[in-house]
Amino acid sequence: QVQLVESGGGLVQPGGSLTLSCETFGFSLDHYTMGWFRRAPGKEREAISCINSSGSLETYADSMRGRVTISRDNAKNTVWLQMNNVKPEDTAVYFCAANKFLTRQQLCLTSEAEYWGQGTQVTVSS
Repeated sequence: QVQLVESGGGLVQPGGSLTLSCETFGFSLDHYTMGWFRRAPGKEREAISCINSSGSLETYADSMRGRVTISRDNAKNTVWLQMNNVKPEDTAVYFCAANKFLTRQQLCLTSEAEYWGQGTQVTVSS
């Protein structure tokens, strides 16, 4: 059974850092483009970053560009999102997503994932 399980969310102070993890089960991660997305209260889901299947190429959306780094380890079936200098407006539910057929650019642009995780809440507040 395919599963994407996010973790690492929580309460963080403005200016702080957080690393989100997405552990995958039930499919060969090395065949999939992966991405991180978020949905803030009252807003539509938006892309943050996407990475190609090998991990050699990354795409960053304007939403958090310069403050996040996406990475993956296919041997560990895990994708990470390192978040730095977080702001209150970064408060959202963060999701990871997978698609075997889209490029990293296409996944971030369209959000057309084959699989989604359940999300992890990130709250930025003092």
